[in-house]
Amino acid sequence: MKQLEKYSMGVGDRFGREGAAQLAAFIKAKDAGVAIAPVWNKSNREHQIIHTAPPSVRAEADAAVRAAGWQGGYHVDADHIGLKNVDGFIAASDFFTLDVADFTGKPAEAAAIQAFAARHAHLAGALKIPGVTETYHITPHQIEKIAEKYLLAVQEAGKIYRHVAAQKGAENFITEVSMDETDAPQTPLEMLFILAAIADEKIPAQTIAPKFTGRFNKGVDYVGDVAQFEKEFNDDLAVIEFAVRQFGLPANLKLSVHSGSDKFSIYAPIRRALKRTGAGLHLKTAGTTWLEEAAGLALAGGYGLTLAREIYAGALGRFDEMCGPYATVIDINRHQLPTVAEVNTWTGAQFAAALRHDQGNPAYNRNLRQLLHVGYKVAAEKGAAFLQALDENRAVIADLVTDNLFTKHMQPLFFG
Repeated sequence: MKQLEKYSMGVGDRFGREGAAQLAAFIKAKDAGVAIAPVWNKSNREHQIIHTAPPSVRAEADAAVRAAGWQGGYHVDADHIGLKNVDGFIAASDFFTLDVADFTGKPAEAAAIQAFAARHAHLAGALKIPGVTETYHITPHQIEKIAEKYLLAVQEAGKIYRHVAAQKGAENFITEVSMDETDAPQTPLEMLFILAAIADEKIPAQTIAPKFTGRFNKGVDYVGDVAQFEKEFNDDLAVIEFAVRQFGLPANLKLSVHSGSDKFSIYAPIRRALKRTGAGLHLKTAGTTWLEEAAGLALAGGYGLTLAREIYAGALGRFDEMCGPYATVIDINRHQLPTVAEVNTWTGAQFAAALRHDQGNPAYNRNLRQLLHVGYKVAAEKGAAFLQALDENRAVIADLVTDNLFTKHMQPLFFG
C-alpha cells in the first residue's frame, strides 16, 4: 500500500499556476526541520467551473517537483469524489478523498445494521478508551442507532474504494474517508463505530476527515468554542489509536482537517496535541492560493488591479449564484461588503489589505474574503486574459502564495 507521510497538507491551485510557489513553502519547512508532504487537490466542481481535467493537476505537481528537485513525498488528490465522477481521476491521482456525505443519515438495510451491531456487541457496556476522559456506557441500541446513521455511508465508501482498487491496484493509492460535509459533527463514540465499519469494509484508510464542532467557513478563521474543539480533537486522536489496535486499521491512520485553511484559532491546540501524542496530521488548505493570486494582481497595479476590481464586481453582482453551492461553509454579512464604487477607488494596497487574512489589520474584511473565495468562477470566465495576468505578475504573486502557506499555516501548526 502506498504510504502517506506523517504530516501532509492539501494545497488547492484552482488555476494551475502556483505549483512551484506552493512547493517553495514545503521546501522552507523541510529546511527548517519539518517534513510535510504536499497533496495537490482539485475537486470535480472546480474542474467543471474552470474547464480543466484531473491530468492537469498531475502535470502541474510533477513539473513543480522536477523543477525544484524535491526529494520528499508528494501526492495528487481526487478531491471529494464518488462513484459518479471518480473515473476521470483514477489515472492521474494517487490519493482519493471518498466523499460519502450524501449517504450519511440514510439507513442501510436492517439486516446489515443488525449484523454490524452483533459483530461489535463486545464493545457494549462500560468502555474506557485510553486518553479519553469519560467512560462510555454503550448499549446495543446505541450501536444500532450509530449504524443507522453512518453504516450506509461507509458501505458506499467501500464501493468507491473497491472500484478504484480494481482499476488502479490497491497498492498504488492512499485512501481518505471524508465525513466533514455533513449536517452535524461526529462524536468520538460515533467515530469509533465509523472506524469499525471502515475496517469491516476492508478500506485501508490512512486519514479520516470528521466534522468537528464549530464552523469551518471557507478561507476565514474558526468560529466556535476552541476549548471544545481541542477536547474533540484529542479524544478523536485517542479513538483512532484505540481503533487501529482494535480493528486492525493501518497504523498510520490520522486525522484530516478539511477547510483547514486560515483556522488560526485552532492551530495551537492542534500543535499541542501532535506534540503530546506524536500523531500525524493532514490539513487541507483548499482555495486560499487563489485569494493570494487576487491580492497579488491588485498589488501589481495597472491591469492587474483592474482585473481584481472587475472580479469583485462580478462576484458581488452574482452573489446568490456564487454563494449558493457553498452556503453551508460561508457566513457573509452582505451589509458589510463594500460597494463596487468604493472598491473602484481603492489602491492595490487597499484591496490586498481588505482581502488578505491579517486579523490585526483594521482594513481586513472577512466578508469580502469569503465572497472572493467562492467567486473564482468570475475569474475563470476572464479566460486567457486572467491567466496571462497571473503569468505576467508571477514574482509578486509567488511571494504571497509561499508566505501564506509557510508563515500563516506551517509555522503555527508545526513550529509554534
